[in-house]
Amino acid sequence: MNIDELIERINFLYKKSKNEGLTEEEKDEQQKLRRRYIDNVKRNFRAQLEGIEKKSK
Repeated sequence: MNIDELIERINFLYKKSKNEGLTEEEKDEQQKLRRRYIDNVKRNFRAQLEGIEKKSK
């Protein structure tokens, strides 16, 4: 599942939770998908920070 599909599924589950509620399986899926998304953002941010070099004066 690529990042766009991941976000789309997270958004779908969020909207469904507001309209009609989620089953226990869907709640578990939502939590896992959110964790996966957050971990991905952290990993990308960490990689960006590691790529920054300190300027010498």
